[in-house]
Amino acid sequence: MNRTRLLTTMAVFVAIGTIGAQILWFPAGVAKAYPVQHAVNVMAAIMLGPAPAVMIAFMIGVLRNLLGLGTLLAFPGGMIGAFLAGYLYKKFGKKVWAALGEFIGTGIVGSLFAVPLANFLMGSSVGALFFFPSFLVSSGTGALIGWVIAVRLKQRQVLQNI
Repeated sequence: MNRTRLLTTMAVFVAIGTIGAQILWFPAGVAKAYPVQHAVNVMAAIMLGPAPAVMIAFMIGVLRNLLGLGTLLAFPGGMIGAFLAGYLYKKFGKKVWAALGEFIGTGIVGSLFAVPLANFLMGSSVGALFFFPSFLVSSGTGALIGWVIAVRLKQRQVLQNI
């Protein structure tokens, strides 16, 4: 994939993730679930790889925070999930591994990283179990959506053209 096409694809994913946060969200425990972010992470990991997926997650986090649509907790979950999704997809070559990587990366590892981040940057000293359910629900829903879309795109042979 040439550089212009890569950057354009990344920009489209950032736009989808940012706008999708306004359109599709639901309360999940102490936080709001933004499944579009996780679906974008899975699709970007499959189509572009781990590094571009992490950059996309970072940019979505920046834009969501600038627009007042998210919190600083969008960074550890989104970026770790995107990396693990891309890494596992690259290692095993199956879309289900990308979805599982997003779920584990955001739902488990990201929720653990959220504890010291919330304490240091937001002045909130809560335990790991405080974030765990919300992150799991959000990442699980989004990873499932991303996996379904990726499978459907493959069935329609869309990904081969990209």
